[in-house]
Amino acid sequence: MTYARTEPTDQEPDIRARPPLVREFLLVAGLFLAYKFGRQAANGHVEEAFRNAGNVWDLERALHLPGEGAVQGLLLHSQPLIHAANTYYAAVHFPATALFLVWLYWRRPRHYVRSRRVLAALTGAALVLHLLFPLAPPRMLPAAGLVDTGQVYGPTVYGQTPATDTMANQFAAMPSLHVGWAVMVAVGLIVATRSRWRWLWLLHPALTLLVVVGTANHYWLDAIVVGAMLAVALAVFRLPPAARTVPARQSRPDLRGSVEGSPVPAYAGGGAPEAFASAVPAGSAAAGTSASAGPPPSFGAVGGSAEPADGADAGSWAPARAGAVR
Repeated sequence: MTYARTEPTDQEPDIRARPPLVREFLLVAGLFLAYKFGRQAANGHVEEAFRNAGNVWDLERALHLPGEGAVQGLLLHSQPLIHAANTYYAAVHFPATALFLVWLYWRRPRHYVRSRRVLAALTGAALVLHLLFPLAPPRMLPAAGLVDTGQVYGPTVYGQTPATDTMANQFAAMPSLHVGWAVMVAVGLIVATRSRWRWLWLLHPALTLLVVVGTANHYWLDAIVVGAMLAVALAVFRLPPAARTVPARQSRPDLRGSVEGSPVPAYAGGGAPEAFASAVPAGSAAAGTSASAGPPPSFGAVGGSAEPADGADAGSWAPARAGAVR
């Protein structure tokens, strides 16, 4: 009997599902450049970004979300710790996502295609939200009373004057792609692998969330919004059936002694079973025939059933059949 289990396989990757390397490289690079230029196009809405920041801060307080300062206060107890948080924010985001895609492309091609689509959709939707809802991060909001840890302790990826920063749009806090990409990396690796330790990948988005909030680069709502957007993208881009299920054969004994899917009588290979001889009453015509007339009557097995050969006594067939079943 055949069952299906929803576990990824650790067998060799299906190279037929692997897209051409050059095409994928150009596609991913093109999407990344489009996003970077799109963020720059969203730059410059300073007044609107600060107005939205005040609204987000008030909404978080109305929702009784914990203050971002509580996380930053824990980091500020140790200068090496806050330096490590700044480094994690600046150095892990892009390399971790890139390595994730490279590994999936090489080892799990079907999972790679889906993950690339999810990340592209999430990033595109985030870009639209950056354009529609510019948002100053909490490190810029006077009401938050937070420290710009990147500028004070380093390292940082942002310029000292956000309004004229040509390297990055600092008014694109909503949603947090740091958190969104980190969650996608963890989900993708958990789904694509079978190791008992694979759930530890959840530490990556957990650390990322604490880092982006503790360094005052994002609000809690930035992470909540990107989580909702990622959930929608994962629901839209489902894994193909071949990547979700792996057939697993499980055998169990059949009533007639077969251990595979189709029942085969024990006497299908020729010769009468012992049960046939023991089931025929002593002194009967069939017993005499079996004992003295040479070979027993032949039987044909088709589809798990046996029929008496032409000329065989139908009355002697019934007890033999019952004995075979037992």
